[in-house]
Amino acid sequence: MTDQKDGNVGDIHSYVLVTGANGGLGYAICCRLIDEFVLTRPSSHSLRLIITTRDKAKSHDTIARLKDHIFRTRKHHKAHEKTPLVAKIYLQAEQIDLCRLLSVQRLARRLLHSLPKLDTVILNAGHGGFTGVDWPLAIWTILTNFPYSVTYPTFKVSGVGDTTAPQVWDASLSTKQQEQQQPALGDVFCSNVFGHYLLVHGIASLLSNSSTAPGRIVWVGSLESYESTFSTSDIQGLSSPSAYESSKRLTDILALSSTLPSTHPFVRQFLPPASNHRPPRQYVAHPGICATNIIPLHWILVYIMTAAFYLARWVGSPWHTVTAYKGACAPVWLALVSQEELDAMEEKEGAGKWGSGVNYRGEERVLRTEVQGWGFGGKVGDNVGLSKRRRPREVQDLSKEGRERFELLGRECWQSMERLRQEWEDLLREDDD
Repeated sequence: MTDQKDGNVGDIHSYVLVTGANGGLGYAICCRLIDEFVLTRPSSHSLRLIITTRDKAKSHDTIARLKDHIFRTRKHHKAHEKTPLVAKIYLQAEQIDLCRLLSVQRLARRLLHSLPKLDTVILNAGHGGFTGVDWPLAIWTILTNFPYSVTYPTFKVSGVGDTTAPQVWDASLSTKQQEQQQPALGDVFCSNVFGHYLLVHGIASLLSNSSTAPGRIVWVGSLESYESTFSTSDIQGLSSPSAYESSKRLTDILALSSTLPSTHPFVRQFLPPASNHRPPRQYVAHPGICATNIIPLHWILVYIMTAAFYLARWVGSPWHTVTAYKGACAPVWLALVSQEELDAMEEKEGAGKWGSGVNYRGEERVLRTEVQGWGFGGKVGDNVGLSKRRRPREVQDLSKEGRERFELLGRECWQSMERLRQEWEDLLREDDD
């Protein structure tokens, strides 16, 4: 579903794709992206925002709400500022189910035929796989260890071993027989990582067509990407009681190791080089701690949770953004910041994980975030970023040995992901035949 044609021939067009845009953080990313684009770009610039949802009804609803947001943004600006907002916004909706790999491939083909390029892809969609809360543990840790307990919670309960429905369907076999004949594909892993991974591989040529700068792949990570939740022997997190955290740890590893020499052969397979174009760059951002519906809670408990998040912010937590709009700060910044500024920052301080942060008044800022085995920028002795009291307790200062282990871990993960991609593409190809 396309809103309207792009603008004049002389316009400078930016093409941005956001997955999971119908609610929560994804919708907030779209709103914030629109707001910051129209406030900072001249009339010769236009933004084509491609949003993805799981079905057409959600697409129509999201487009309608975004149009209303654009109207209200322009009306508010006109009432308070002398200069009108002149940058142009065009909306396009697509459908994808990241847990159905054929759906992922179909969207990739549609985009290849309908778009000239993509400047940025923000990989936001996914789910937590949470089934509830361990309430005795939650109450105890919040009362005895606040605000740490609502920054790095240990009381969420997750499903274990959840898999997607069979990807290749044979009508002559029962569902159980199909599941037995096909490789297991973790539901949370596929939704948060592998579906996006397959999509980006399919549209790599569009990301290589960006004329002014390398295309950007922005993985949306989490503060809860603990080293202890991830194992290369269970890269899908099928045996893990923390499948969500495992998937977000893998996200960090893939993005931060993507430019290392040890991962180059596999990244090159994932993003095949295009002649006369720079390869896309991969980044990782996180929204801080937002009061979203990622955990199923009664509405009264949602209000209590939100109040606890505000209190954590007021007593000094830099990560409790609370609202999704404030949580969208870092992903949107990565989409719009100039390549020169971003390159200069990473040249000086190393490739980092960029987080949405706030001060006690709720004023947004982008903060580097410490990653276990990588530090703030992959540099031993780097002191950039937050104080140690704001880190997960299992994090240690980056050492030379730890940095070397992270690089080896990155190579192993990239190798496993490429092997898995090729295995599933072969299976899906056989089904087409």
